Amino acid sequence: MIGPRDLWLRRSMRFRVTTVATAVTLAVLLALAFLTSRMIEPLLVDSADSELSPVLTAAAAAVMDGRPVESSSPSILAHVLDTAGQPVDGKPAPVLSAADVRVLKAGTPVLRLTDYPPVRWLGTVVSAPDGSQRVVVVGTGLAGYTTAHISTLHWLLVAAIIVAAAGALATWFAVRSALRPVQHMRQAAARLGAGKRLPLPASRDELWALTGALNDLLARRDQAADRLRRFTGDAAHELRSPVASIRVQAEVAVRHPDPELAQEVLTDVVHESERLSALVDGLLTLARSDAGEVPPAEQVDLSAAAYDAAARCPDDGPEVVVHTPAGWCWVLAAHNEVDLVLDNLLRNAARHARSRITVTVIGGSTVTRLVVDDDGGGIPVEHRSRVFDRFYRVQDDRARSSGGTGLGLALVAEVVRRRGGTVRVGESPEGGARFLVSWRTTTVA
Repeated sequence: MIGPRDLWLRRSMRFRVTTVATAVTLAVLLALAFLTSRMIEPLLVDSADSELSPVLTAAAAAVMDGRPVESSSPSILAHVLDTAGQPVDGKPAPVLSAADVRVLKAGTPVLRLTDYPPVRWLGTVVSAPDGSQRVVVVGTGLAGYTTAHISTLHWLLVAAIIVAAAGALATWFAVRSALRPVQHMRQAAARLGAGKRLPLPASRDELWALTGALNDLLARRDQAADRLRRFTGDAAHELRSPVASIRVQAEVAVRHPDPELAQEVLTDVVHESERLSALVDGLLTLARSDAGEVPPAEQVDLSAAAYDAAARCPDDGPEVVVHTPAGWCWVLAAHNEVDLVLDNLLRNAARHARSRITVTVIGGSTVTRLVVDDDGGGIPVEHRSRVFDRFYRVQDDRARSSGGTGLGLALVAEVVRRRGGTVRVGESPEGGARFLVSWRTTTVA
């Protein structure tokens, strides 16, 4: 079932903005209309009080002096009453109830809305020359009191509706004009080809900033798509080699059922399957990293991890020497990430070292460094900027024969980068390659 919210969201932005703006404008104008119409009544009453006050003062003075009370205007009534409310000036009794007289004796004005027109009365109590108490009252009719209130409200409501309609029309065209560049941008995006960008508008406004952000997003999308194409092609190429090797050797073993040949084939199959397994693990790790899957960071003792990694190296390989400072060197990473970095760096160094690999841990207050040196042939300068690229090999044939997949150093660079660290390659004092890894230092809580 479609609810009101769904129906509202299905409308165009122009309709929604216009509706909201019109509703708010109309509500404010209606509130002002009712408020203004209500203010007409006190304005008329205040005007009558301003006119009656001097007349009441003059009449009270005349009563105290014993003079007759005369009204200065035919529209103003002036009466002198006793304390019971009866006239003592020979004039007809005013239309006032006993309750009205009590209120006027207290000095409070009275508004009689039941009269036509409504009458405003002011009163006061004074002493006559003979000592008797007299109530002096003056009043005037409020002509047009009810009509002014109703007419004002009527015309203000009409004005509010007209202004709201004009505001709705203006809002409709304003939003339409403001959204026209967005419509052009949508049409341009629909026709956009690969590698193309949206044209930047001439005005330096919010739309210009949005277009620039969208172009940046398109650039990142193209870069990601290009990386994905290259990664997929390289992965397919790399996976094809061990799979083809395993298949060919299996076919040879089937066609030549010789026990000695079978044992040799099985050895080669195990070697290729290990290489294939390492390649698949590396691809999965890189895919998780590209997807943003980062394990929680924790405190890892880099010194202990370096000794453990050295202990995992084969006994028949180059000698691995570890130098660490006294105490612990804690870095902010994950245990499996540190082990992956150390294992890949030592495995890479073992392929090219002649007899010795040196692992050095250098502690620092903000950065802890891991240095891996070997005494092999080193890495030429022209290759150092690309050794961390995926599937890149300095010596392709040698790397293939030694079991390299071209992903080890790429994995090292990736896991260190996502922890805010850096990896550099240079020349070792021992003549081979030097890999320098920097991690953020952390302290034990």
